[in-house]
Formats: sequence, structure tokens, C-alpha cells
Amino acid sequence: MLDIKWIREHQEQVQAAANGKGIQVSVAELLTLDNRRKQLLQEVEQLRQTRNQCSQDIGALIHAGKSDQVEENKRRVKEINRQLDRLEAPQREVEEQFQQLMLLVPNIVSPDTPRGRSDEDNVELERVGTVPDLGFEPRDHMALGQLHSLIDVPRGVKTAGTRNYYLTGAGVTLHRAVQQLAVDLLTERGFQLLDVPLMVRAEAMHSTGFFPLGVDQTYRIAGEDQWLVGTSEVPLVSYYSGEIVDVTDPIRLAAVSVCFRNEVGSAGRDVHGLYRVHQFAKVEQVVICEASLDASEQMFQEITRNAEDLLQQLELPYRKMAVCTGDMSQKTYKQVDIETWMPSRQAYGETHSSSQLLDFQARRSNIRYRDANGKLQYAYTLNNTAVASPRILIPLLENHQQEDGSIRIPEALRQYMPHRAAFLRPPGQDGTI
Repeated sequence: MLDIKWIREHQEQVQAAANGKGIQVSVAELLTLDNRRKQLLQEVEQLRQTRNQCSQDIGALIHAGKSDQVEENKRRVKEINRQLDRLEAPQREVEEQFQQLMLLVPNIVSPDTPRGRSDEDNVELERVGTVPDLGFEPRDHMALGQLHSLIDVPRGVKTAGTRNYYLTGAGVTLHRAVQQLAVDLLTERGFQLLDVPLMVRAEAMHSTGFFPLGVDQTYRIAGEDQWLVGTSEVPLVSYYSGEIVDVTDPIRLAAVSVCFRNEVGSAGRDVHGLYRVHQFAKVEQVVICEASLDASEQMFQEITRNAEDLLQQLELPYRKMAVCTGDMSQKTYKQVDIETWMPSRQAYGETHSSSQLLDFQARRSNIRYRDANGKLQYAYTLNNTAVASPRILIPLLENHQQEDGSIRIPEALRQYMPHRAAFLRPPGQDGTI
């Protein structure tokens, strides 16, 4: 959420951000409503003040024996109450309309954010690693999963419907191994690990900027004000909601959590395999820091580097993409996605994302700190997906496959594998896991 005074002073910039992100909101209408609500509020407060004064005067007039003035004041109080009845209803209506529009106003975007309409307009910043020349016809991750009994989609669909799956055997081990590798990397770098709620109130979704625009992507518990999170960013940021925090050193939080996403609007997209599923797991990074563009950029580089370091330990080629305005969410100021090479797609596919949000979330969540002068300021927040599984298993299996069907385990993962195995081998080969 942006400050209404700031919105008024930067009306064109805010409207441009809304237009660029494809959010249907009129800043001019918002400001008109703000003027109207202020006018109504002033009228209501003046009437209440007059009524209160009249009521107070009645006692003194009674004591002075001025019965005519007592009756006059009583008549004035009744008339003011009638006026208030007429004003308070439209005041509440205008206030509600104002708050609804405020929840639609997006964050502004950084000067270096590319302008564009969709992910096709994202700009490549850098490529890291070499796309492997396998020298043979590669199997995709589903064929490898079947060969090694790692993935069972048919039974997942049978049990839970489309876009669901089972991981089995070494598939579970790999799934847990990449998460633990990410957790170990982050905790060694000063991140506090939390085990977070997976069901949150709507208030937490609003406060972190996922509602109202993300409602259709979110699963609700029937009959309850409980929503399944699509990322632990929500409970991590909400951990400090309504609090005054110490950001002398940036607060670094991390969580491993199961996540749920409805994927409304993605019918027919990435239906094969594990790329786009309803349930997955993420290791998430969240940072809360002082309200400084320099500090925010420094933390942005840090959390992005953490994700890159993980991919390099997994020995996977990737590229960094500056996300354009049309591919950004309402709450995001600046975003860089990391896409990892997936041989079966003959393309890079998104596996990680880093976002700067400035004070957008902190204003909604009321997370503040005291600056050097002791003045309360809203903090800045950032987030990054350190790793998301099972999507990361796609490039992990496909890039490290061998011609005989075996899969090489990157050295950094071997400590988390049974017997510190260097390969997964198909049934019938020596050393099968």
C-alpha cells in the first residue's frame, strides 16, 4: 500500500504503474473519493463537536434555571443527530469505496524495470553455466522418473485430481535433499529458520499484498477465514505484523513449507509433468530492512546471489531475467527471475524469483522501526525463492542424465543421499538405489 499523500503528489507515476501492470484502477477516482471522504469527515466531526458542546451546556443551563435555553439546546441536539444520521451512511460508503480502491493501487516500479506486457518482454541480464551437449537423445523428467520410479502422476491424479502427483523412492530423497541444501546454505549465511503456518487469515493475505487480486489463485478452507498459502512469504512477513522492529542489521528469515496454488487461468499451460502443479514445496527467503534504496538493493543482490549459489552447487546452467512491468505483481517494485535450462523444453524455465517491495507490504502489515532520529518509519521488505520443488527436479534430472539412463548426483547433494550415492541407476544396473 502506498501513502495517499504520496499518491496525490505522484498521481501520474502511480497511474502509469497501474497501467503497466494491467491493474484496472483510476487514481483520479481514488483522489476524488479521498476529497469527498475528507469533506464528509470534517462535516461529521464538526456536527459531533457542536452536539457535544450543546449536551455539555445543558447541565450548566439547568443549574442556572434557564429552562428555555435548555429546551433549545435539546432541540439542537436532536436536529444534529438527524443530520448525522443522514451523513454517516454516505460517509461509511465513501470510506469503503476509498479503501477498496486503495487495495488495488499497485507499487511503483524501479527506473531499471523493463516496460512490457508479458514474460515475452522480460530482458535477459546474464547467462551462467554451459548448456550441456548430451550427445544422445535425452529423456524428459517424466521418462526418467518412470525409469527410476521417482514420480507417479497417474496415481496422483487418481487420488487428488489434475496437476497432482506422488514422489516415490529416490524422488522423495532428491526432493528433500535440495531443500536441505538450501536450508543449510541460508542458515550458514545468517537466516533465521521458521516453521510457519500453512493456513492464514485473509487479513494476512491482504497485509502481504496477495489479496484482493490473488484471491482466485488461493485455496480457501470452506466455512472458515482460513486460506492455504502459496508461499511462506505470507507467514514470514506476517510474523512481525503490527510490530516495531530493530533493523540495525537486516532481519533475515527463511522457511521450508508446503505451498498450494489454484493455477486459475493456466488451463492447457505446462500440463506435462511437474512444471505447474497445485502442491509444491519452497524454501523462501524474506528480508526486512531499513527504508533505504541502497540497503534494499544490497539485500536484493544478496538474496539473488543465494539462489544463484544454490544453482551453481547443483551444477545447473541458468539465466537471469529482468521482469517487465506487465509480468510483475501488484506489490513488486523490482523483480529478477532466474530461469534454469530444461533440456526437454529446449528452453530455460523459471525456477527462482527475487523481489523488492519497498514499504508496500510493511505499510499494509504495519511493520515499523525507529530511524537514527527516533522517528518511526515503515520498513522495506524483500523476498526470494531459494528453491522450489518438484520443479527444480526437472532440470536436475534432465541435465545430469547419462546415456545409459543413470542420473549423476551433483557433489553438493551427495551428503543428503543414501550411501552418499554419486549416481541414480536404472533397475538392473549395479548400484541401483
